[in-house]
Amino acid sequence: MSEHGSSTSHPPGPENRLARETSPYLLQHKHNPVAWWPWGPDALTEAQRTGKPILLSVGYAACHWCHVMAHESFEDHDTAAVMNDLFVNIKVDREERPDIDQIYMSALHHLGEQGGWPLTMFLTPAGEPVWGGTYFPKTSRYGRPAFVDVLREVARLFREEPEKIGQNRDALMERLAKQARPAGKVTIGARELDQLARQIGGAFDPTHGGLRGAPKFPNSALYEFVWRAGLRSGEERFFKLIEHTLERICEGGIYDHLGGGFSRYSVDERWLTPHFEKMLYDNAQLLELLALAHARTGDLLFHQRAVETVGWLKREMTTPDGAFSASLDADSEGEEGKFYVWTRDEIVEALGAENAALFVQHYDVTTEGNFEGHNILNRLNSLPRSTEIDARLSMLRDQLLMLRSKRVWPGLDDKVLADWNGMTIAALANAGTMLEEPSWVDMAARAFEFIVRSMTRGDRLGHSWREGRLLYPGMASDFANMIRAALALYEATGQGAYLERALAWQGAFDESYANPGNGGYFLTASDAEGLVVRPSSTSDDATPNPNSIAAQNLIRLAALTGDAKWRDRADRLFDGVLAGGAGNLLQHAALLNALDLRLHVAEIVLTGPEHERFAAAALKLPFISRVILRAPSAAALPAGHPAQAKIAAGPASAAFVCVGETCSLPVTDPDKIAEVLGAMRPAAAG
Repeated sequence: MSEHGSSTSHPPGPENRLARETSPYLLQHKHNPVAWWPWGPDALTEAQRTGKPILLSVGYAACHWCHVMAHESFEDHDTAAVMNDLFVNIKVDREERPDIDQIYMSALHHLGEQGGWPLTMFLTPAGEPVWGGTYFPKTSRYGRPAFVDVLREVARLFREEPEKIGQNRDALMERLAKQARPAGKVTIGARELDQLARQIGGAFDPTHGGLRGAPKFPNSALYEFVWRAGLRSGEERFFKLIEHTLERICEGGIYDHLGGGFSRYSVDERWLTPHFEKMLYDNAQLLELLALAHARTGDLLFHQRAVETVGWLKREMTTPDGAFSASLDADSEGEEGKFYVWTRDEIVEALGAENAALFVQHYDVTTEGNFEGHNILNRLNSLPRSTEIDARLSMLRDQLLMLRSKRVWPGLDDKVLADWNGMTIAALANAGTMLEEPSWVDMAARAFEFIVRSMTRGDRLGHSWREGRLLYPGMASDFANMIRAALALYEATGQGAYLERALAWQGAFDESYANPGNGGYFLTASDAEGLVVRPSSTSDDATPNPNSIAAQNLIRLAALTGDAKWRDRADRLFDGVLAGGAGNLLQHAALLNALDLRLHVAEIVLTGPEHERFAAAALKLPFISRVILRAPSAAALPAGHPAQAKIAAGPASAAFVCVGETCSLPVTDPDKIAEVLGAMRPAAAG
């Protein structure tokens, strides 16, 4: 066999082939004694050539328990020897290959197992899923089998009872295939949306916010769904549920009080103890919610957290090219959270006794600590605050941040993902306009230009970029989120190039990803490398499902272009996807948000020589429920736009506001746009 194990008839040795990859997660495993293959035709060919089953391990760079299993099993020579002897071992970065992750995570759910990462799946040599789980301990404990015992039993079944393997495979493949076939048509309107919002509201934790129990995830799509119920109905209780939740998240340990930014989730019900990894997508979604909450309440806490989070994005997550890195690890020096936690003695030494006394009182710092003998900084104690105290605490936080920067940093996964960047670009554009932070829109525009320049081929997007290498073609999530980003920048700036780019991407999206079975989209392109099935899940994950984002985009395109074909396209998507998702609407919260936009979108057309003055007022309205189109004259509108006649006959400068299928008289005072819209909302909801 050659040194690199290629093109020879002899079986390859236990070569780990991950060193040639670019994914930081895969590179973390390049020195494992496991003979890892990256996903691809070569690995599948090897499995079919040897007749060995496949062990598929899926994770991501910021996943704490992925690191634990790697240390316990994949770095262990004895365990690796069993893996190499019995299986063809494939390692996948779920952020780089969400299509693969979705297929086999769905298979795990069909087996009745709780999903999560690390994902450990056993496949036939053809890549068909048979059985799996998540984390397996090296030694048996808490009623869970040891990993080596699992390996040997699965391999035995393949050798001695292949008929059982076949039964599992056939059942799984049948279930996966059925996901693409809608079960019927479902009717959901404003009444059903409000009813579901009331049910969800009843499940909220009245003390700590969020859904009851632990762990607590910042489920932004669900929070937006409840917020939209407030916009539809005008009922304060819906807003209060989310504002209270955001306040607890902002004051809890899930928020980094020194450096800004939010961790993935809290292991307890109080939002105190996070899993310390910071994901780009969580912060993008929370940034939008903070902007909405501040715009409604004027609460300075929400504005401050938004500003600090954008500061973290700029300082720690922005690449030299202006795009955004994927995540920060939870671990440093082999310990979860070590970078972020403090002892009381460390704070006293850093700040001096007098300043430390103030700081530890306000940030819940004790000698005993609140996390494994250390302290997670938080402000859940709700002590009285004043301008003077806040100014002192700000200075002390800066001192501790400077000291913390000298510690060993957690690992940065610096690959650029088009979908997560799209989420962040849209968040910066939307929040920047609502909070009057034009530099945020500039950040968004710079990142957008990088994606266009470095991650686009013609009208097609790639998915992941690192060190000049692009993983291509992209996923549906890349198209959906980057189209949303283009539309957000178009509304924020009025620059027509963004709308043109959105339309070009939408055309390529429809051409290569459309799923005629449900009116939505497959996750992978029609010309992507072959997989066992073409994934087409419609449920939300940690991020909104791309079908849901696509539905919102289509509705906005209909308003911005005046072309009803986009709205018709959205309606077909709703009919098909809701038919399949009606049995579990909570997993389709983002799609219900899109449906709310379809039913109650406020289309605001701004015209005349002073249209930018009107735009400044309109952009302060909640971006989740309005679409803004600048049109200095009727001629500036797309051909055939239904607003042309009204603009031609109307005042020199005005705003035309339509909600649902009802439009207002021309609004000639920019300060009256919000008032007119507020008067129209109850009629639309009714």
